[in-house]
Amino acid sequence: MKTKISLFFMVFCFAVMITGCASDTPSNTPESDKNQELQPANNTPENDANQELQPENNTPEPPAVTNDEQENNEKPESSATLLYQGHGSLRITTSEGKVIYIDPYMGEGYDVPADLILVTHPHPDHTAIHLIETQNTDCEIITYKEALIDGEHKTFEFDYVTVEAVEAGNNPNHDINVCVGYILTLSDGKSIYITGDTSKTEQMSAFPERNLDYAFFCGDGIYNMDIDEAAECALFVGAKNNIPYHLSPGENFNRERAELFEAPNRMIIADGEEIIL
Repeated sequence: MKTKISLFFMVFCFAVMITGCASDTPSNTPESDKNQELQPANNTPENDANQELQPENNTPEPPAVTNDEQENNEKPESSATLLYQGHGSLRITTSEGKVIYIDPYMGEGYDVPADLILVTHPHPDHTAIHLIETQNTDCEIITYKEALIDGEHKTFEFDYVTVEAVEAGNNPNHDINVCVGYILTLSDGKSIYITGDTSKTEQMSAFPERNLDYAFFCGDGIYNMDIDEAAECALFVGAKNNIPYHLSPGENFNRERAELFEAPNRMIIADGEEIIL
């Protein structure tokens, strides 16, 4: 009998132990903790989840561009250009697109409509205005007649250029009273001196203080000063770029004579060549 009681007691204790172990299982874990373990992705805040799924939404929108900024981002304004057509003939196109012809006679490039035509003196190798195919309706023509009146050299103001008549001639073939040179100052401040047909003049002594950007010196040695005197005048005037032109009667350009022009800051431009000013 005792043996049966002892056996029953042992079975009872064993049952109690099993029940106690079962009570220590994860079933005691709070419901919210179970959900966290089963669905860890839900721990990410909703806003953070959206940021991870759509990172492009985090990029700020670019600021609006004003009209002024749009204009500044456009292609910069064009620079002025100069075409040496040959002999004593030049064509300048300003940054505004205005076209200036000086002493038309030789070369190509007369197909662009003119806004201003300048003539230095009455000789036919400087006055072939008929070569210019088209003149704009407001085109102006300034010759030695308008530029030199009663011994006074005139200045002409335009929105795109200032034209100053200066002394020229001063040799047996060119009367200083009916010949002029020109100094052109463009709207961007660039300055170009064109001697026309001349020898050295007294007025040239005032030009160094002008700090001129470009100066064209004739040097044919037949009707005007020779190439050596032209180089002396270039040294006298002191421009940043000194260019020989009008080098041989009847020729567009004479490179051999141009190479003899031993002036400081020499720039040689052949006929038909265009430079940016």
